Amino acid sequence: MQLGLDDLLESKNEKVGLRARVAELERSLHQYCSCNSTIELKASLNKIEELKGKIEELETALQNCEL
Repeated sequence: MQLGLDDLLESKNEKVGLRARVAELERSLHQYCSCNSTIELKASLNKIEELKGKIEELETALQNCEL
């Protein structure tokens, strides 16, 4: 009978450990997604700044042609 209780306790401990590991992996995934979103936002901002510069160049060229 003792063997059955030991197995039950071991199984319960393993289950608790697995739940803790799942929680840890969920936190890691959330951090990764947040970091990835930040990187994508920075890339988008860089692209916007680049396009603003091109627009300014085109506006200047257009004004020079109109003179």
